[in-house]
Amino acid sequence: MTKFQIETTGITQDDFAEMVAEKVERALAHYDEAINKPTMVSVGKIAGSIASAVTLLSPKHQRAIDAIHADLPGLAAKFVRALAAEAARRSEAGVAGADSLPSVPIANAETPPPLPQSDDLESMLIEDWAGRVAGSTYLEENLHIARSTLHRWQRRNDVVALRKGGRKHVFPLAQFVDGRPVAGLSEVQAQIGNPRLAWLWLTRPAIQLDGRIPIDLLRADQVEEVVEAARGAAAG
Repeated sequence: MTKFQIETTGITQDDFAEMVAEKVERALAHYDEAINKPTMVSVGKIAGSIASAVTLLSPKHQRAIDAIHADLPGLAAKFVRALAAEAARRSEAGVAGADSLPSVPIANAETPPPLPQSDDLESMLIEDWAGRVAGSTYLEENLHIARSTLHRWQRRNDVVALRKGGRKHVFPLAQFVDGRPVAGLSEVQAQIGNPRLAWLWLTRPAIQLDGRIPIDLLRADQVEEVVEAARGAAAG
């Protein structure tokens, strides 16, 4: 079912996600007795949210997903590990309920939490905390970003480049819109310094932004607000 079909049938995205979630829960209850009820509910919600999000993709991106069916199990495993790591982080911080999906951190805290040390991130798989990343070959073939252009952006800190292994860098895909990095990345990196810490802050709900996610705001061209929040996060 595509976004157009959802709209023409009068089903909202939320209703569609809920419908998928209920079907997944029933399937799990029927075929896998080892999964407890709260987990079934969470898995159903995850499946429903993903299905709903896929319907919002452009036809081009939907075709791209169709072309990677063989890789979906591995990609799904990476996504679930990243989700579990984020849920554990929030649970340890006391911001997620025991029987719910990760929730938005409390926005009225008096002081923002300190950024973690970069050494903590070095010990984790990049995909587990940074989301989907890609190298220069993927960006050139799929986003049509020339290597020379990418290197120029990297020198200017116009993109977030994360070191992986020795000298290799990968680039989080969420920072690109229409084949270009969103505005404001260089300013945020200038405030926070370390690119890993900068990207971690950009992709987590920020107390300085009332629980909103900075990279989402940059994608909506709200650059000044995000840069000011980054300045506050660095100072804190």
